Formats: sequence, C-alpha cells, structure tokens
Amino acid sequence: MPRTPDYVRVVDGVTGLIKAGELKGGDRLPTYAELAKQYEVSVTTVQTALRILSERGLIEGQQGKGVFVCDDKRG
Repeated sequence: MPRTPDYVRVVDGVTGLIKAGELKGGDRLPTYAELAKQYEVSVTTVQTALRILSERGLIEGQQGKGVFVCDDKRG
C-alpha cells in the first residue's frame, strides 16, 4: 500500500482538529516551524498543506499576524 504523502497527513490532521472543535473560528494555528516539528515534516511541506487548507476555506493567513481558522468552515 502506498504511503500517504506528508502534506496530506498535515491537511488531514489540521482538518480533523477543526472538525472536532479543538480549533475554532478565529483560533491561531501554531507557526510553520511548530507544525513541522509536530508532524515531523519540513516547513515546505507545511506550507503546501496550509495552502490547500486555505484553498478549502478552512484557514486564512493574515500578514504579520499568523494563520487563523476561518469562522465559515466550508471544508
């Protein structure tokens, strides 16, 4: 069985936290470096995962402030 790509593990992990209510609208996500350490992946992999989550409308980046969970969870 093929291995799940690392970025998919991050996407699934963060999505799961949002859907479970552990991360709520307005909550700030950990930094890229913290997420990379948590999921044991590179920062580049985290960037890819967060881009996908943003495209799905689950998170949004705010320049100079961080990445936050969107209030409207369309995912």
